[in-house]
Amino acid sequence: MKIAIDARIINSGTGRYIERLLHYLEQLDNVNQYLILVRRADLQYYTPQNPNFTIIEADFKDYSFGEQLGLARLLNNLQPDLVHFCMPQQPLLYTGPTVTSILDLNLLRITANDDMNAVELRLKKAIFGALLKKVARRSRHILTISNYSKKDIVHYCHVDPAKITVAYLAADKFDGAPEPMPAYTGKHFIMYVGRAEPYKNNRRLMQAHQQLLANNSELRLLIVGRQDAQRLADMQWASEQGFKNIDFLGFVSDAQLAWLYANCRAYVFPSLMEGFGLPSLEAMTYGAPVASSFATCLPEINGDAAVYFDPENLADMVQVIGNLINDERLRADLKAKGFRQVKKYSWRTMAEQTLAMYNQALQQKTD
Repeated sequence: MKIAIDARIINSGTGRYIERLLHYLEQLDNVNQYLILVRRADLQYYTPQNPNFTIIEADFKDYSFGEQLGLARLLNNLQPDLVHFCMPQQPLLYTGPTVTSILDLNLLRITANDDMNAVELRLKKAIFGALLKKVARRSRHILTISNYSKKDIVHYCHVDPAKITVAYLAADKFDGAPEPMPAYTGKHFIMYVGRAEPYKNNRRLMQAHQQLLANNSELRLLIVGRQDAQRLADMQWASEQGFKNIDFLGFVSDAQLAWLYANCRAYVFPSLMEGFGLPSLEAMTYGAPVASSFATCLPEINGDAAVYFDPENLADMVQVIGNLINDERLRADLKAKGFRQVKKYSWRTMAEQTLAMYNQALQQKTD
């Protein structure tokens, strides 16, 4: 069979999911033919090792007329037996058999975004909501990444739970040895890795850190991630507040990130909503004790390997993080539990579940 995988977001924050899926599908399936659709800029980003995997250029922007018309035309020309859309955005004019990954419904809940005004945000949410319901109904099967997201999709899209497979993500150690960052060697720091959208709750984390300085005057907060418009707005806000001991590191290499995880006093995940929350598992892989928001799926994913706080309660956040960074016995306990927790997840298992879903959808076509 010929399976097309829409991997146009492979070089993005969600791209790790797609890259690992392709990596293990190459090992698992030497029978089906795979057509991997990527943007022009990413034609060299991923190089298949299996001869039945072929890269196809699909340079169409999300939520664009090009996506609706050009991508539909491309798929009709390719004539795949099945298309896996790795995100809900897809051409509604394409009528062939499809399966879709719906990782979360966060876009429906966000109330602010520094990259667009309120009218633009409302319009995008309305388009996404309508698209999501249509996609969920017409897809032969849906993949998601937590039971929380599955329940969310069932409730919002009114689809049969049996139509949805939960395939958890996983965390691998990065290739190569950790690379020390001399500026932080021997220093006490907590850290956050990820984007800066308001729902990620970075500003409340910064406020919590400033209160922690009362009893930990040398403690630094390291914020790692792309310095886009929203991150720059956070940096300006922190400066206006007179906050100190906060370092915005921007992009760091995998080797540097591994060292930061291994040497932080705590990895803090303050998010108000997540579909999975991969950075906390990455942190556990390197022995970082984790303090996490108890919102949405995070207790499901982190289990007993984290301590939890109310992400909308600043005092609770301060107390939980403070207890963690000052209690060596608790830090050691969470480190051990974290190593056990990450072993529950496997990228290969995720790919096996996805392949089984492909076969189910293809058999449904045959029936």
